Amino acid sequence: MVSMAPSSSSSSTLLLLAAVLLLRPLAGCHAATDAAAARRECTYTLRVRTSCASPERTGDAVSVAFGDAYRNEAYGARLPSSGGGGALDRCAVDTFRLAGQCGYGVCYLYLRRSGRDGWAPDWVQVLEPGAAAGEKPSTFYFGSPLPDGVWYGHNRCPKASPAMAARRTNTSASPLG
Repeated sequence: MVSMAPSSSSSSTLLLLAAVLLLRPLAGCHAATDAAAARRECTYTLRVRTSCASPERTGDAVSVAFGDAYRNEAYGARLPSSGGGGALDRCAVDTFRLAGQCGYGVCYLYLRRSGRDGWAPDWVQVLEPGAAAGEKPSTFYFGSPLPDGVWYGHNRCPKASPAMAARRTNTSASPLG
């Protein structure tokens, strides 16, 4: 006669198997959490000085994209302009807060202007989150009107070696192409 009551060792095995099956879907969630942590977001402070040769007020749409040599990027689709708010006026320095991927030293910055006014920046500074009071911001100089509808700016990033390219932390598409 065969006994139908489970032995203590088979009960332990069934419990262990049930635990593994229940926890298996959580492994994918844990991996997603790790990936999100690797691409954590930071808030940058952006200071923009509008040229004194710029129009008094502008309705131009101004976008910004900046980042580091590892392609961690922050992107502002449209900075608030003076279309009633007083930002980006002639000879003014405006401060904006912009969220983006945390980086390792801003080395490129591009602006895109779209409109009829011909807005012209003197310089743009990016202060990274957590920067000490004595740390210098990354400053990019312009001094002349931006072309209309074109990404225009500076790339001071070091040339990527094959080893650096393999260590990139972000492979997502950039608005710059």
